[in-house]
Amino acid sequence: MRRKRDPDQVLVICTRRIGDVLLATPVVSALQERFPQAKVDMLVFEGTQGVVAANPDVRQVITVPERPSIGEHARLIWRILRRYDLAVSLLAGDRPTLYAWLAGKSRIGTLTLEKKNRWKRRLLNHWVTFDDMDTHTVAMNLKVVEHLGTRKPSGPVVSWSEDDAEAARRACEPLVAGAPFAVLHVSPKFNYKTWSVAGWGELAQWIKQRGLRTVIAGGGSTEESRYIHALLPRFPEDTVNLAGTIGLGALGFLLSRAQLYVGTDTAVTHMAAALGVPSVALFGPSNPVKWGPWPASFDGNASPWRMQGSARVGNVFLVQGEKHCVPCLLEGCDRHIASFSDCLQKLPAARVVAAAESLLEAA
Repeated sequence: MRRKRDPDQVLVICTRRIGDVLLATPVVSALQERFPQAKVDMLVFEGTQGVVAANPDVRQVITVPERPSIGEHARLIWRILRRYDLAVSLLAGDRPTLYAWLAGKSRIGTLTLEKKNRWKRRLLNHWVTFDDMDTHTVAMNLKVVEHLGTRKPSGPVVSWSEDDAEAARRACEPLVAGAPFAVLHVSPKFNYKTWSVAGWGELAQWIKQRGLRTVIAGGGSTEESRYIHALLPRFPEDTVNLAGTIGLGALGFLLSRAQLYVGTDTAVTHMAAALGVPSVALFGPSNPVKWGPWPASFDGNASPWRMQGSARVGNVFLVQGEKHCVPCLLEGCDRHIASFSDCLQKLPAARVVAAAESLLEAA
């Protein structure tokens, strides 16, 4: 794509989940490095903006409901219509591509090759083929802006404000002040990514024996609260439950001071990995090549992970379920998000403890 001048106003579009938005931050960093004078905005779904609200390279975060009304769509279009020199869509869907076309004088993005999607090529000045299998999301996002002359930055950016840090201090002052602790994110959004209650209990008791205090992180939904309530009797009495009490910025600050993190395939696991925290990531049906946590020191061009098998890369130990069907790339054994996955439910706590032990010994 030829430009008469470097862009002054840039919009990065990532209307998906929190983890997707976090994994889009390397693109923001790359654009800011390539065009230092540019003001970079992000367009994301409501409820996901907290993970980039304090990002120093983002001027403002524009939000849109996941299912907007006609009026909400109209207000968004009025706000972004041809306001940007460059619009970057990191998703191959209809809506993000249309948003890019509406917002940018020049538009770049990612598309799939199906015949039904060819009409979207007319909306973009430059596009790359979307790979949903063999290229990590971070690497895939960076391919979209490669032709602009960007250099690969370090990886996802986890940020927080001073208000976020103060919120974390108020939530658990002794831990922030220096007492050693481990953060467990025990409740992913979907059941098919969930580990067993017994497994979490055994791990928490081992953490206590290791001289660390356990901190539970998570959301505040009814389902998560119910799951955590079932876990607590198996956890040490001094466990700190912060689920639903602090925002993503405050959680990022807290994670940066943790000695250990253990979680499933969630945005918080990506945060811990990006911050360099010794992190154990529990993976079952999900594709680790595409969605495995990006280690803090990794500088490859495709993915830190292979499709099958547990492995350690840098500060991250990815522990994968052992069944022959792993990863099935499906939503649980019953093929819907409310079902559970045997590969995770039957994952022995001993394997997770061994991975955590190896990370702590190397720290």
